[in-house]
Amino acid sequence: MSDRVKGNSPKLESFWMPFTANRQFKASPRMLVAASGMYYTSDDGRQVMDGTAGLWCVNAGHGRRSIAEAVERQLMTLDFAPTFQMGHPTAFDFAERLAAVAPGPAGAKLDRVFFTGSGSESVDTALKIALAYQRAIGQGTRTRLIGRERGYHGVGFGGISVGGILNNRRVYPTLNGTDHLRHTHDLARNAFVKGQPEHGAELADDLERLVALHGAETIAACIVEPVAGSTGVLIPPKGYLERLRDICTRYGILLIFDEVISGFGRLGAPFATDYFGVVPDLVTTAKGLTNGIIPMGAVFASRKVHDGLMHGPEEVIELFHGYTYSGHPVSSAAGIAALSIYEEEGLLTRASDLGDDWATSVHELQGRKNVIDIRTIGLIAGIELASRPGAPGSRAYDVFVDCFQRGLLIRTTGDIIALSPPLIIDREQIASATAILAEAINRAA
Repeated sequence: MSDRVKGNSPKLESFWMPFTANRQFKASPRMLVAASGMYYTSDDGRQVMDGTAGLWCVNAGHGRRSIAEAVERQLMTLDFAPTFQMGHPTAFDFAERLAAVAPGPAGAKLDRVFFTGSGSESVDTALKIALAYQRAIGQGTRTRLIGRERGYHGVGFGGISVGGILNNRRVYPTLNGTDHLRHTHDLARNAFVKGQPEHGAELADDLERLVALHGAETIAACIVEPVAGSTGVLIPPKGYLERLRDICTRYGILLIFDEVISGFGRLGAPFATDYFGVVPDLVTTAKGLTNGIIPMGAVFASRKVHDGLMHGPEEVIELFHGYTYSGHPVSSAAGIAALSIYEEEGLLTRASDLGDDWATSVHELQGRKNVIDIRTIGLIAGIELASRPGAPGSRAYDVFVDCFQRGLLIRTTGDIIALSPPLIIDREQIASATAILAEAINRAA
């Protein structure tokens, strides 16, 4: 047993933690020191079930030896190589493997892959590709970018500008020329739904309003999460995405799906694009791309978008954009190994087999005090709690801490609890997780 597991604690002052109430955390820290399969080990030696796949990313579970071995081999063979005017085989091999499972149907896959270092970078990359494409095809007046209220698209300036979370935008200037669709959450009509809610397809028509306001000739792209995760698991109403796709096509607006959360098997299909049968022009990914082992992201582009930029003299750079770590050899090796696990173990579709059991178990929480909604799709769940008067978010936070102490890691957004376990979870573990959560909700009442 390591010193960390035995309880020797690190000094906490120097690490400025992201998206964390630092002073609150450091007064009563929750530390994870090891992980294997479905479980973390806390610094006091307890097993904690991972109900969140780390941060929506460890889809194949923890401690996968084949990924670690692939990383080690790559480190000892070629630890880094630039991809600006140079190349290395691992990035090309990974892109080819991804192209085979890329979002979209056979013959229309988004099989041109631009590598990034994270989901935030993927979003900013997709937005820049959209702008560059519109200019390349003679539509240079199209500079406006449309997001959606309650959308999360990372923390770059592009992502927060099209994103719709107030606290992510409150103290930062955002890009000019952005606007937002209304969100789709309708608690009055769609509470306690398994899968897609019946009501709300007409909310996609909000894009028509923005076209009328700004003019189609000014709008380059519209970006949405097929399933919004970070704002509390908001599932698209039936017909909504199809309607949004039709409007974008009609007005020459590129449609971008942010699949950083929904990609790589989360819904029971390789991508939400495949699950819903709606094909965008660009798809952003990260997280499950490498099973969360090494930071990496990727943007999948249609051939229409990619080829639209492949004009002019061959010696001229077509897209003035990229990152030092685009196609990093070690990240690429980790991604190839992760993709092999997904394919060999059927994890890209496993959520379709477990989805009914997952939904049934989670929806048993209906009727618990203060549970005002439950939303499930694939291996995702959102449990919405009534807020305490004058203290929004405190009830879910108490549930979060209680669950951790009793052996389950969950996530909260305000008073919404989000669950997104590794795709290797079994039925017994599903039942155990919901039992722990039920007791914690009762105690927080």
